[in-house]
Amino acid sequence: MCEEKSKTREITPEEAIRGIAENYQRLEKSYSYQLGIQAPNHRGITGGYRENIWLELFEHIIPKKFCISTGVFIMDSYQNVSKEVDIAIYDEQYTPYIFTDKDRIKYIPIEAVAVAVQCKSENINSNDDVRKWAKSITKLKTSLNALTRIQTSVLDTNLDKLHSFYISQKEKKNIPMKQIQTSTRPILILCKLNGSETELSDTFDIVLSINQKEVNKKGEPYRMKKFILHEKEDLVYWYKQLNHFQLERYGEEEGNKLSEIANDQIKKFKRNLYQLRVVQNDEENITLSLTFQLNQLLMLINNPIFFPHQSYVCMFNKILNQGDGSDGSN
Repeated sequence: MCEEKSKTREITPEEAIRGIAENYQRLEKSYSYQLGIQAPNHRGITGGYRENIWLELFEHIIPKKFCISTGVFIMDSYQNVSKEVDIAIYDEQYTPYIFTDKDRIKYIPIEAVAVAVQCKSENINSNDDVRKWAKSITKLKTSLNALTRIQTSVLDTNLDKLHSFYISQKEKKNIPMKQIQTSTRPILILCKLNGSETELSDTFDIVLSINQKEVNKKGEPYRMKKFILHEKEDLVYWYKQLNHFQLERYGEEEGNKLSEIANDQIKKFKRNLYQLRVVQNDEENITLSLTFQLNQLLMLINNPIFFPHQSYVCMFNKILNQGDGSDGSN
C-alpha cells in the first residue's frame, strides 16, 4: 500500500512578505549583537571587527553594481586627497583605480564614489576630528572633462565646450548645454555605538547607531537606530546636494560656468525619504527602511561622472614635471 504523500501547505504572498520583513528584523538584531562584542584591551582588533560587521550590513543592502571596500583614500584631479575612509561604496564600471595594493589600500577618484562611511566606537574622541574627516571628502571636486562613446555619438563633457555650446553655425549664439549633473559628492554615513543618534547629524547624511545601554519595549538590548536629518525634505534637496554640490567651491570663473550649465530648475517631486520607511505597530524596520532609502539616494546619483582622464593626466604631469601640464603631455 503506497503511503500518502504528505501535503505541504503553500504559503500565501502575504506570509512571504511578512517573512521577508521579519528576516530583516533578525538581521538587524544579529548585526546589533555582533557589534556589541569587543575584545578586552584590544581596541584596534575590536574596531576592525566592528568595521567588518558594518561592511557586511552594507553588502546586504547595496546593489551588486557597486563595489564596497575598506582602507580607501579618495582623490580628485585638483590635487586633493581625503583622509582614510573606513568603508567606500563606488562604481568602478567606468573609473579606474589610481592605485591599489591587493585590497589593502586603494586610491579611488572622486568621480566614482557614491558613499563614504565613517565607523566609530562608543567614544568619539573629538567631534572636530570627525568633522575634519567629512570636510576632507566634501572638499573634493569632480571634473567635467571626459570623452566617451554613447549610443548616438561621442560625448565630450569638457566644461568650456558645454558652456559655449551654440544652436547652429549660422546663428553662432552661445547657449550653455544644460546638465543634470555638474558636481557630485558621496553620501556621508556615520556608524557608531551608543550616544545620541542625532550626534554629528549636521555633518552626516545618515547616522546609524547601536545603543548598548538601552532596551526596547520587549526588554531587548542592542537595537539599531537610524537618523536622517533631512528625511522629510523633498527629494529635490537631495538631487541638488548630490548632483550640483557647492559649485562656488570651484572659484568664480569655473563656478559661474558650472552654474550656467546646471539643470537645477527641477520642480518638486512631492516625495521624501520619510515616505520610504517600513513601519509595523509604530516600530520602524531599520534595515529594510535603509535598503529603500539609501538605494533611492543612489538612484539620484545613478551613474558616476564619466572619468575625466585628461584632468588626471594634467595633474600628474603638473606635479611630476613642475609645469602646468595643461596640454596633457610630458
